[in-house]
Amino acid sequence: MVSIPGTEEYGVDVTVTETAVERLLGTTPADVAAAPELRFARNVFLPLTTACRYTCTYCTYYDPPGEASLMSPAEIRETVERGAAAGCTEALFTFGDDPDDRYDAIHAQLREYGHDSIHSYLREACEIALDAGLLPHSNPGDQTREQMAAVADVNASMGTMLETTAGVRAHGGPRAKNPGQRLRTIRIAGELGVPFTTGILVGIGETRRDRAVSLLAIRDLHERFDHVQEVIVQPVSENERWRGGEPSLDELRHAVAMARACLPPEVSVQAPPNLAPVRDLLDCGVDDLGGVSPVTVDHVNPDYEWPELRELEAIAEAGGVPLRERLPVYERFLGEKGRAWVAPPVRRALRAGDDAGRRYRAVLGEGPTGAAGD
Repeated sequence: MVSIPGTEEYGVDVTVTETAVERLLGTTPADVAAAPELRFARNVFLPLTTACRYTCTYCTYYDPPGEASLMSPAEIRETVERGAAAGCTEALFTFGDDPDDRYDAIHAQLREYGHDSIHSYLREACEIALDAGLLPHSNPGDQTREQMAAVADVNASMGTMLETTAGVRAHGGPRAKNPGQRLRTIRIAGELGVPFTTGILVGIGETRRDRAVSLLAIRDLHERFDHVQEVIVQPVSENERWRGGEPSLDELRHAVAMARACLPPEVSVQAPPNLAPVRDLLDCGVDDLGGVSPVTVDHVNPDYEWPELRELEAIAEAGGVPLRERLPVYERFLGEKGRAWVAPPVRRALRAGDDAGRRYRAVLGEGPTGAAGD
């Protein structure tokens, strides 16, 4: 068995064998097939706070104490209403992992808004998004069971990037990310029945073997709970804090091919079109382009603009496949199955007779009443 740092500390039982790792490492793009279609979601990106207890050396998202910001309820509502008016279906909430005690100003703002934690504030933010006509997808980093349970019912889906199961210097320092903690978050999502997105980050000091272990760990958890809807294969990008280089096209193609070979067919493989050379990855099994916003920038990678819809269409045309819009929760979690996977607040939004409900059902290709459950 392969040993993964932090799994014992966080009580995560993940089974990855050396045989499976070696087999997956032998995968090449020639061993997988191009997807029959490409999909994307139309979203707005809301950086709920730029405070983060981590200081990863490749990340430009977090701001240090004294400089970090917290979106106000009014700013949240204004942003999601603009998104709904632009035809979006998803409100992507992200923030740095739990602001620690260094972030005095953030904690004071939370108290001013009537909250004792960023997670309870996230719930209010999701409720604002639902009221404005968008389906929340929250990406709040590491979460305990209690924290995720507090917001799961007001999210159509959630996510946390695993990034890597390896201990890399890019995660170094006194507040380093722990692979066992990330895996525990993915497991908790499965236990709570939350449709989930995760992924790997390529080029932060991990090896090909590390990527194989990471993908196999994700697969192991998905096989237990059937909850992973997509896995992102994201290259690290040069920015003001990261000068460690970017992965070569060959490395990225190998990583994507491994993801497609490793994961079951129902789990999508995503490559973000503002960060990855997607046209050169289509034959490796990419079938999803992720969330793209006509309203907001990519706050995690602000130097890399979202492509416009016509560019996504051009990518699909280059691959000779259709481009289809999707919701933040994948269709396999809806219908009768949605009674277990999608909580009442989201089901009501999907069935609503208002403009938002009609927009969701149009994306699903359904009639005016839909079939998302009661």
